[in-house]
Amino acid sequence: MLKIQLHITEINYTLKCIQTVIVNSKYFTILLFFLHLCFQVDKYLYHMRLSDENLMDVSKRFRREMDKGLGRDTNPTAAVKMLPTFVRSTPDGTETGDFLALDLGGTNFRVLLVRVSSNGKQTVEMENQIYAIPENIMRGSGTELFNHIAECLANFLEKLGIKDKKLPLGFTFSFPCQQTKLDESILVCWTKGFKASGVEGRDVVGLLRKDFDIDIVAVINDTVGTMMTCGYDDHHCEIGLIIGTGTNACYMEEMRHLELVDGDEGRMCVNMEWGAFGDDGALDDIRTEFDREIDAGSLNPGKQLFEKMISGMYMGELVRLILVKMAKDGLLFQGHTTPDLLTTGHFQTSFISAIENNKSGLVSAEQILRGLGLDPSPEDCVATQRVCQIVSTRAAHLCAASLAAVLRQIRDNKATDRLRTTVGVDGSVYKNHPQFARRLNKMVRLLVPDCDVRFLRSEDGSGKGAAMVTAVAYRLAKQHAERQRILDSLRLDRDQLLEVKRRMEEEMKRGLAKNTHAAAAVKMLPTFVRSTPDGTERGDFLALDLGGTNFRVLLVRVRSGKRRSVEMHNKIYTIPQDITQGTGDELFDHIVHCIADFLEYMGMKGASLPLGFTFSFPCHQTRLDQGILIKWTKGFKASGCEGEDVATLLKDAIHRSEEFDLDVVAVVNDTVGTMMSCGYEDPQCEVGLIVGTGTNACYMEEMSNVELVDGDEGRMCVNMEWGAFGDQGELEDICTEFDRAVDDQSTYPGKQRYEKMISGMYLGEIVRNVLLDFTAKGLLFRGKLSERLKTRGIFETKFLSQIESDRLALRQVRSILQHLGLISSTCDDSILVKEVCSVVSKRAAQLCGAGLAAVVDKIRLNRGLEKLSITVGVDGTLYKLHPHFSTIMRETLRDLAPDCEVTLIQSEDGSGKGAALITAVACRLRDARK
Repeated sequence: MLKIQLHITEINYTLKCIQTVIVNSKYFTILLFFLHLCFQVDKYLYHMRLSDENLMDVSKRFRREMDKGLGRDTNPTAAVKMLPTFVRSTPDGTETGDFLALDLGGTNFRVLLVRVSSNGKQTVEMENQIYAIPENIMRGSGTELFNHIAECLANFLEKLGIKDKKLPLGFTFSFPCQQTKLDESILVCWTKGFKASGVEGRDVVGLLRKDFDIDIVAVINDTVGTMMTCGYDDHHCEIGLIIGTGTNACYMEEMRHLELVDGDEGRMCVNMEWGAFGDDGALDDIRTEFDREIDAGSLNPGKQLFEKMISGMYMGELVRLILVKMAKDGLLFQGHTTPDLLTTGHFQTSFISAIENNKSGLVSAEQILRGLGLDPSPEDCVATQRVCQIVSTRAAHLCAASLAAVLRQIRDNKATDRLRTTVGVDGSVYKNHPQFARRLNKMVRLLVPDCDVRFLRSEDGSGKGAAMVTAVAYRLAKQHAERQRILDSLRLDRDQLLEVKRRMEEEMKRGLAKNTHAAAAVKMLPTFVRSTPDGTERGDFLALDLGGTNFRVLLVRVRSGKRRSVEMHNKIYTIPQDITQGTGDELFDHIVHCIADFLEYMGMKGASLPLGFTFSFPCHQTRLDQGILIKWTKGFKASGCEGEDVATLLKDAIHRSEEFDLDVVAVVNDTVGTMMSCGYEDPQCEVGLIVGTGTNACYMEEMSNVELVDGDEGRMCVNMEWGAFGDQGELEDICTEFDRAVDDQSTYPGKQRYEKMISGMYLGEIVRNVLLDFTAKGLLFRGKLSERLKTRGIFETKFLSQIESDRLALRQVRSILQHLGLISSTCDDSILVKEVCSVVSKRAAQLCGAGLAAVVDKIRLNRGLEKLSITVGVDGTLYKLHPHFSTIMRETLRDLAPDCEVTLIQSEDGSGKGAALITAVACRLRDARK
């Protein structure tokens, strides 16, 4: 049910009118009747007076229409078409250059030269020329029309002396069009009196290019031009609004909601064509008899019904129809009408603006009514003013209701509690009517109180706007080319990956051979693990897992037979930094103290069990229960350990404690543990791979190839220590400036080069260095760098996994960037950061896949097989948590080793369970020898 409501603002307005009456003593006699007369008009037009509840309901209806227009399946029947414009970014203030603009939307059209500069201060200079389009050309052939436009364009260029310059051009073509890309626009139908044949259904850009050799970059409508013009002055502007002869709006929509266009990243400007709201009956309950009469007498009955309630083309006519009916009902002009009042179009919308002027409104009303042949009384003038006010207020409020729906959509897209945005506005009604803008702004604040909205008037949106779209398109194209040039250095083609595989194979051979081992980058260290689990292992084992600042002690119970299983209990301990940097005795005494605590915790104080020691640092082994530390990594610096047997250091610390005794059966690294852990589940598992903080691989090599160990029978697991691949220049040709920067800033420059291109410890740093370079070159974050992003290690590798997640919306990417101090980052910035992360992680996965292809192909050739079926056990946070790493690595492996059928299985606790299983296998083999 529609509600009758007199707004406080209208009462205030009425009081101002009373003041006008008092000043003009001629009308003083109507003072006593003034309020009564206003209420009479209000009652007569109560259907046109919409309450706040009515307007909120209209806003909700419009939001539903927006959703229909955005959906692929519902768009064909939607009244509000939500047309993609292929404008993907608003100005960021760095645009520069000279651009042409062509503005065609009526019987006159303009050609403009727009000079955009950003040297310290954003400036736009324009020169333009207006050309007429004769009626015979408007209604002739399309060829004649576009020949005429081309001739006028050539004339303009000749006058300015720039005919030899091929400047980019933006084309404002304000007719209903279907766009498939930024520089292609298919005319749906002519409007505004144009009837040129052979144009409807064709690309207007193609027709113009046919007649003129020019670089047409973009075609837009005037609404988009308004948004872009204001966007140059205010970077928060993401909505364009026209309220003039016609009405329309556009805004920047998330691509994921725009089902008519492929792709779901970033934003695109949507031309709403909102004038058609209600064409499907959605506004029938609020349309009045006057609206229906306007529509029936229009050139397009049943179409653009919302526009007919709002825009300047129809507002004056609405007032005329109301005045005629009130006169016929004896409420105005003593029941008299005149031919002028009865003539369509004789009450212009500009009259409403004059009549509602606070200072001279009633005087203007009398003059206008007399101009229509009437003899108005003071009461007639007041009533006419009230009619104008009701009609224009309804228009402003309906416009506000629809705009509120757009604002809520943007706010929800950004998932923000409070939206700050700017609306660029153009059009004669908004600019010339004395009250329209105020009423619109106030109602918007009432309907969406959680949105801080600035309304910015556009200056020459259709001309300057077209040039700005072109300038933005040129900026984006130039920046895109530069970014891709930089990122191409991080992209690897198939030939490069095959070469990486070949070089890895060569380094593997050098590491295995006795005479080249010392000089080899890939050390191929014997582990003295000679067998994988066969399922008969059983017993209780302790495992110690040391590979970082946290370490674990585990009790692993292995059961064989029908109830074959592995049961584990563990406790995590920390190693304080002063101990990692202290002496070896302090480090191993701390470890033994933690073991004693664990045994007491498990109720096994004083127990003596076989122990497997996962020691994930580079070691040289001459037997299974011995590991000579080659060098510390991962930030450890404990003195007196390098060159020493870590098993002996542990045993010595146990003896010093005199609390318990343990049998150290095996010293292994986490990669071998991973292989053994997976080997317990899959007997075909003969390769272990770690892709986490660091990276490494191991595999079962033929003893005949392991020249560092005596004997040719059987196989032995080789710890490749492949992270050092490239330390002797093997990867120099694919190493980038970003890799070199990461290496230079690392703890061990020049070492572990392969690992620094693959592992989780370094990928975030590579991305950070790329972002720094992009920002320094003005390609990202508008060239503004945050202090936090300058901090080494601040861009964690986990951010790559989060950012590249298919489920993560760009607003969540932006929240990560804000955490890094990039408060003003844009949607476009989020897309670019995601692309950088994707390129860096893809290269890492491909390099890992190339190395693994070398391993499995070597196993196949070792065994003289045409086809090899093998399983690889994999562990590591990067492999497990990154959304695409495993897929890309698997695809690369399949491509580079087509004769190997490789199954990849994830290890569950390779460093703990695996160490215990190696110990269990060693005990089984030892017992068998006994």
